Amino acid sequence: MQYTCKKRGCKITVFPSSATSEEILNINPDLVFLSNGPGDPEDLTDIVENVKGLIGKKPIVGICLGHQLLAIALGGKTSKLKFGHRGCNHPVKDLEENKVYITTQNHGYYVSEMPKETKVTHVSVNDGTVEGMRHEKLPIYSVQFHPEACPGPKDVDYIFDKFLEVK
Repeated sequence: MQYTCKKRGCKITVFPSSATSEEILNINPDLVFLSNGPGDPEDLTDIVENVKGLIGKKPIVGICLGHQLLAIALGGKTSKLKFGHRGCNHPVKDLEENKVYITTQNHGYYVSEMPKETKVTHVSVNDGTVEGMRHEKLPIYSVQFHPEACPGPKDVDYIFDKFLEVK
């Protein structure tokens, strides 16, 4: 399925989670966006393998589960939170911008071990967990929270502009 994002001038092709890296690469996208979704990221081994097949071939960005899958594909680890992050009032510090934003979150897992050659870009003000990462050499950037969910001001809408800069 193809869509257009008029606000940012993007043509978007949506693939099911079962799509292979070859299927995705065959359309030669400018950027691969890994979306949110349910489940334990450690259980999604087929998807992790497909993400590995994209790394180094295309810029990749991700949100929530996409962030976790990227971390695993790059050699990091995830763990289950004692209490999930749920709701629309979670403060997150953007370490690159040195600003705190109120975010919407809905996850029970987090990146507990950072992959090599990545740096933390965002942290939870509440519990210090990783809320964003950027690869130091490859065009890879992701966040744990939901910038697409705007229960109030569009404070974290800027993340989508940062995603488009990853190229």
